[in-house]
Amino acid sequence: MPAPTTTGPAVADLLGLVAFGELLAFERMAGDARLAPDLRRRATLNEMAAAEISNYRRLAGRLTELGVPPADAMAPYVAPLQAYHDSTEPRDWAEVVTKAYVGDAITDDFLREIADTLDEPDRGLVLDVLHDSGYAEFAAAEIRTAVAADPRVAGRLSMWARRLVGEALSQAGRVAAERAALTALIGRGDRVDVPGLFGRLTTAHTERMAVVGLNN
Repeated sequence: MPAPTTTGPAVADLLGLVAFGELLAFERMAGDARLAPDLRRRATLNEMAAAEISNYRRLAGRLTELGVPPADAMAPYVAPLQAYHDSTEPRDWAEVVTKAYVGDAITDDFLREIADTLDEPDRGLVLDVLHDSGYAEFAAAEIRTAVAADPRVAGRLSMWARRLVGEALSQAGRVAAERAALTALIGRGDRVDVPGLFGRLTTAHTERMAVVGLNN
């Protein structure tokens, strides 16, 4: 059995957050696949959903090794994460892939920042289950295709992306305020640098938008 890390209850907090995120991603992708314009894209999104549930099992297994019931670790995050997804339900395929490209990416950036403060094996586990570059590349290509087919779509998707980021940062702030052990992982040295973290997330988002031709 891998040795527990040395960051105390924050480990279970973070693993619970990531685990519930993976579980929700599976449910969302499987549902959103029905909005795909063809069977190739539908199959691709369902394959990605299968990867998410596999990641969830890995995280749940690690929580069990640490003596923490996965359901208990995930419970504090049900309300904020569900609220985010409920308030950002895509209406069509273009919004599905924009949510994947923008919303999932900023969440992954947030988790990478926190995971870097962990010891192994938990650091490696969290980084390994985050979305790989192929996921972002697929979504980015779909956004470019939609904009090329109808340039007017760029304005609508830009507004959608701003809404996604606003909701994501709002719920991230809620989590940071309510989970003290998790928030402590954001610290730089002896200082908890939540504003600095959000600034870095916003900068990365701006760069991501420019890559696919959307306005920040």
